[in-house]
Amino acid sequence: MTPEAIRVISQLRREFYSGFAAAMNMSVSITTSHPSTGNPPIAFWLDDRQQFNYLRVFAYKAPDELLPERPFILRVSVNKGGGIATAAKWRRGCRGMNQGWDFELTVLPEEILDFLPWLVSLVKSQENGSASYSPEPPHPFYFKPSNVSSNQEIWTQKAWQESKLSHIPVGVGL
Repeated sequence: MTPEAIRVISQLRREFYSGFAAAMNMSVSITTSHPSTGNPPIAFWLDDRQQFNYLRVFAYKAPDELLPERPFILRVSVNKGGGIATAAKWRRGCRGMNQGWDFELTVLPEEILDFLPWLVSLVKSQENGSASYSPEPPHPFYFKPSNVSSNQEIWTQKAWQESKLSHIPVGVGL
């Protein structure tokens, strides 16, 4: 990643995690591991069933020195990804990781903070066992799911378009 992309994702991650922790109305911890170790910071909490849950914000695609024109696309994941057990300290009374639900949302950097209240509502509806979650997202999705909780990976329209445009080989006419 370019130094600017690293700076932007670090700032957005801090803002997103702190906003998420404040909006959840429960104890949410944020790890402070350095992204260069391969374990970027995460936000984690125990749900009502005392299961470990976590949220990560990371670069799905980002410009770098070799490909400075590569789009900058972020991913927000909940309960998805490896190496989390070693990245976070388990709390007393924890009954293991929540393996019953995971979710990924792929967005552009300018969209991510708009999704904060939406994602908090989604997480809370999952914890409450609500089977039908469908508030309007702040940015249109690539597809309009009838039941968001049954879909594990969702993209915004703009993120999907940016990702697909980046696959066009140089010199090919449209």
